Amino acid sequence: MENVNVNNKVELEFTFKTSPSILYNRLSTPSGLSEWFADDVNLDGNVFTFFWDNSESQAELIGSKENKYIRFKWIGDSDDDEETYFEFRICPDELTGGLALHVIEQLLDDDTEDAESLWSHQVNELKRHLGL
Repeated sequence: MENVNVNNKVELEFTFKTSPSILYNRLSTPSGLSEWFADDVNLDGNVFTFFWDNSESQAELIGSKENKYIRFKWIGDSDDDEETYFEFRICPDELTGGLALHVIEQLLDDDTEDAESLWSHQVNELKRHLGL
């Protein structure tokens, strides 16, 4: 895993030995996201609702390219114009023959250490569900 954080932005890289389509499915569908990211996920149009214990958050799908990337914008985090988002990028790793998953999140605050820890935990859950 490689970490970079600049101006309330977290960028992490994780390696996977799976196909882009299998990984993309886990990143872009309610059923795939509910396996590792949230307890449950609902989809209404382009708005994903994520449920954890007694809380929920919504994010709008604002960009995607099948098997390449998907970007969500958090809804209702703040009244100001700052855009908070998270994005997954799938890149082939020619050296290993595997994939690099880049997780990028723009935060409202500078709590990048907690965000890095949370993403590391969640991506490890994803790997576990994929049998990696």
